[in-house]
Amino acid sequence: MIEFWLGLPGVLIFAALFVFYAATAAAMSWVAFGSPWRVATQSLKGIVGPFFASVGILFALQTGFLGNEVATRNRLASQAVVAESAAVARVHALSVASASDMAGIRAALQGYVDAVVNDEWSRMSAQMRSERAEAAITGLLQEVSDPRVAADAGQAVHVALLNAVVQVGAARSDRLALASDSTGELKWLSVLVLGVITQLGIALVHLERVRAQVAALAVFSAGAIVVLSLIALQEVPFAGAVQVSPGPLLDTLKAISAAR
Repeated sequence: MIEFWLGLPGVLIFAALFVFYAATAAAMSWVAFGSPWRVATQSLKGIVGPFFASVGILFALQTGFLGNEVATRNRLASQAVVAESAAVARVHALSVASASDMAGIRAALQGYVDAVVNDEWSRMSAQMRSERAEAAITGLLQEVSDPRVAADAGQAVHVALLNAVVQVGAARSDRLALASDSTGELKWLSVLVLGVITQLGIALVHLERVRAQVAALAVFSAGAIVVLSLIALQEVPFAGAVQVSPGPLLDTLKAISAAR
């Protein structure tokens, strides 16, 4: 269920959180002031404010841990794309700077970047990889591994090209691994449940006046909805409303195409 919710469009993620926390807040106010159990509930008057604070701190800590995990994954995903783009640019620069003709390597390199941008990128949202990109990186490695490259360009250039292509493959592996990574559903569930428990703590320390309780619940719920929505929008690095851009790879592809 958590996975389904995180896969919704941004507006629906926000709407689902709004309905969830609005419903729990309304249910608590009804139990306290309008239900058949209101007399028993009112007997709990006297719980002091620090009780709510202790529960709120637990919610804040767990939310902070969750947000940090999601932000770290997105930062690493962005770094992987930049590293892949830089490695591709390095291969291209070496092939251009070499005295020998490396048109085949440049063509294979362009085919790889094109496959990543136009095929693999859209597949990553479903945690899939592209067979076309897989074949392209294999073909690029075969082109660079050709012994004739060392004979024509020199051993130093050949080694540098091999290292750069290996870096391209490593960065791609990192990108795909991060695209398949996700926060455990149990962590999300614990944050959502702690939010409800915090609402309960607020309701218990505001049993004297219904309007004061409603106002306190509304303020907390609004804050929780905004924060959790922003975190949820970034849960999947390469999908959703907030995602890592293929911009660095697109710029590199344009540079390679213009140089040919």
